[in-house]
Formats: sequence, C-alpha cells, structure tokens
Amino acid sequence: MTQRPDLPALQRRLAEFAAARNWEPYHTPKNLVSALSVEASELLEIFQWLTPEESARVMADPETAHRVRDEVADVLAYLLQLCEVLGVDPLAALAAKIERNAHRFPAPGERPAPEGN
Repeated sequence: MTQRPDLPALQRRLAEFAAARNWEPYHTPKNLVSALSVEASELLEIFQWLTPEESARVMADPETAHRVRDEVADVLAYLLQLCEVLGVDPLAALAAKIERNAHRFPAPGERPAPEGN
C-alpha cells in the first residue's frame, strides 16, 4: 500500500514540476488565482445542470467520477501552488477559519463566545 503524501511533499512535487518546465515566471499570485478560478469553474460545470439528487450520486458513474477527481486535483494543485508562493500554510489557515466560524456561528444550544475572542 502506498503511503499518502502530505501537503508539503505535494507542494514540493508541484514546485519541482513547474521548475523543470521553467513555469515559475508565470506562477504569480494573480495567474495562480486566475487558474484556480478556471479549474473551480470546470468542477462546477460537471454539476451545473444536475438536480440535488443527481449531484449526490455523481461518483457512481465511473467516467463522471474520474472527471470530478481530475478537477478536484487541479483545484487543489493551484491552491497549493498559490499558498506556496504567498507563504500561506493552508492547514493552519483552515484551522484558524474553523475556529473563527465556531465562535461566529455557535451550534444550537451553545452560548456565543464573548466579543473579542
């Protein structure tokens, strides 16, 4: 069984892939965000006209599932490359955002956190 790569390893592989092709000059934050938006739109295109029920079953069709996995990979690749260029730790950013949202949107029955926390 192959070990799942971690985010830093994937970011290194993406950087090495780009470097081997001399793509670094094009990997500016603006270009990476643009590419991320395009790939997210390609993912959206798969779901665009599906009903909620059809969208819940999208992975049941092998061809569509393959397209979804490819587009998810493209979105993640550009997001990781953007994080690398900007010096953002994506896991730390996500953890901080979840924590902020937990305070902003308490679960039913939870008390809201005091302001300023």
